[in-house]
Amino acid sequence: MTPQLTEEIPEWKREEIEEFEDLIGEHKAVGIVNVEGIASKQFQQIRRNLHGAAKVRVGRNTLMRRALESQGLENLVEYVEGQTGLLLTDDNPFALYQKIEEGKSSAPISAGQEATSEVVVPEGDTGFDPGPMVGDLQQAGISARIEEGSIKVVEDSVVLEPGEEATPEIEEALSKLDIEPLEVGLDLRALVEKAEGTVLEPDTLDIDVDDYRADLESAAAGAFNLGVNAGVVNDSTRDTLVSKAYTDALAVGIEAGVYEPEVLDNLLAEADADVRALAAGLDDDALPEELQGVEAPAEPEPEPEADDEAEEDEQDGQEAEEDAEDDEQDEEDVSEGMGNLF
Repeated sequence: MTPQLTEEIPEWKREEIEEFEDLIGEHKAVGIVNVEGIASKQFQQIRRNLHGAAKVRVGRNTLMRRALESQGLENLVEYVEGQTGLLLTDDNPFALYQKIEEGKSSAPISAGQEATSEVVVPEGDTGFDPGPMVGDLQQAGISARIEEGSIKVVEDSVVLEPGEEATPEIEEALSKLDIEPLEVGLDLRALVEKAEGTVLEPDTLDIDVDDYRADLESAAAGAFNLGVNAGVVNDSTRDTLVSKAYTDALAVGIEAGVYEPEVLDNLLAEADADVRALAAGLDDDALPEELQGVEAPAEPEPEPEADDEAEEDEQDGQEAEEDAEDDEQDEEDVSEGMGNLF
């Protein structure tokens, strides 16, 4: 609702307040952006880049504050200062912030403008031939001299600190070196999702979306594993827990020899494997027709042993011969038993 205004307030101001109010009411989130230093042409390009994602409206700060207060967004009023714009969106605030940052571009600095960050001229060859330019660079505070027929910056040179104004000498030197230290674009000061009411500032919105998604996926997987291991039944773990319980119950049934329909196939398969393994070691004459010709499983190749173990090998060989004789006797006994069985 529009706050009560006196009769002295011009109609155009009333209309601007109402326009702000309508825009705020039509969108899920409202933000305050700094538009200082953005030329008209660049501002139009920014609007085109944000088309479909957000709208930006500028106007008088006093009227913008009135509209925010009337819409219950008093917590954004303190951010309305200087050259300000109103940002309106239905998009995810974090994704929108990334879009705003990606839309920024570099720009040269002019004399009298303040640096937004430290400006450093890196060490290296400038590519310029010896001449008066070396003096121009030195006057701008750049460590430059002539070496090997070229003007070189002999060490990284800080020419501006954050908030420091550029001099004409610095402007000219940076321009000749093609260094554009300013970043042009919208600076989001704060944003509020109306449904939540929490003020989100850049340090909260500035996240790596891919890393954040990976962290969430990892946390979800960890929670799922914990839930399954702890036996917590919910929509996510139910199917896995039922499958695990079935597998565990089947294993118990097989081990205990429980004659249930779902266990019998496994019991029969296990018994069949045992019979075939036993039959493979017997003569076909001692076996029924269906078990004749069963091949014994291939034995693993023995690993070569060291020379210093030759004596142990010989002793093992003697023991093996004795075991073989015992095995032959066992086979005869088993054959006789199998014959009686079948």
